[in-house]
Amino acid sequence: MESGENDSFATLLQVFADDYSRMILLAADKEPRTAKDLSGICDASLATIYRRLSTLREHDLVTVHSTVGSGGEHKQLFETTIDAFHVSISEGDLNVSVETRDELADNFTTLWENFREST
Repeated sequence: MESGENDSFATLLQVFADDYSRMILLAADKEPRTAKDLSGICDASLATIYRRLSTLREHDLVTVHSTVGSGGEHKQLFETTIDAFHVSISEGDLNVSVETRDELADNFTTLWENFREST
């Protein structure tokens, strides 16, 4: 394992060690959420939520979708991109990997399933 890998692994482990980051990831995994929703779920200030969301976005662990509310207001919905997080130790090496959802493949699968159901 190279020095850069150590730094990357350590950073990811720190992100997952943070209580608010984990709560955000779990809440946004169930369904896309606004920062305000996440603030209530995590019992944290909006500033704390936005700081954690910024960190999570830097590591591609959440994605943001823009939408328009019923009153015409613009909203940002945050959604977890993680499918799996693995940590393993083997033969003296630490391995950390994050599997993310392939949104394009998911969209194609949904499109194909809808097509098959309609025919």
